Amino acid sequence: MPKTPPKAAAKMPTALKPPIERARGGRARPIAELVSDVGGQAFTRFGFTHSALNDRWGEIVGPHYARHSRPLRLRFPKGQKDGGTLAIAATGALAPMLRHVEVQIIERVNRILGYAAVARISIEQGTATMAPPPAPPPPAPGPLPEATRSTLRDIQDLELRATLQSLAEALAISSGPPRIR
Repeated sequence: MPKTPPKAAAKMPTALKPPIERARGGRARPIAELVSDVGGQAFTRFGFTHSALNDRWGEIVGPHYARHSRPLRLRFPKGQKDGGTLAIAATGALAPMLRHVEVQIIERVNRILGYAAVARISIEQGTATMAPPPAPPPPAPGPLPEATRSTLRDIQDLELRATLQSLAEALAISSGPPRIR
C-alpha cells in the first residue's frame, strides 16, 4: 500500500484514512494493576470510582475493624465530586466503636483517595464479609540430626549451604509428603 502524504491524509474522509499504526508490546502488567480495570464498572455502580477503598480497607480501619465492617458505597452531593458520604456496613455492636474513630477513618480515606472525597460516614447494621482469621504461625524448626549438620558443613558455597539447611529444617518439622500449592 503506498504511503499517503500527511496533508493528503488530512483531507481524506474518515472512512478512507489509513489506520494509525501504534507500537505494539510494552511491559507486562502485574495482575494487581488489571483487577481495578476488571471491576471498574461494578465499583462505579456503587459510587466507588476505583477499588482503593475495598482493596485497602484493612489498612484504613485496622485488622480488628476490617473483620467486622466493609465499605458499601460512596455518594456525593448532586453535581459535586467531594464532600461525600461513605456508607459502611458493620456487624453487631461495632457501629458505636466506629463512631469513636470516625474522624481517623475520614482522614485515612481522603489520604488514600488523594482529595477530600469523604466528609461524613453513615454506618448501617448489616452483614460484613468477615476476613478469615490469620493463619497460625508455623512451628519452630527442630534441631537437625548430627549427620545432616556434618554433611552441610562440608559445603563451601555459603548461599547453597543456607538454602539446603532451610530445606532440611522444613522437612524436619513437616509430616507426610509435601503439598504442592
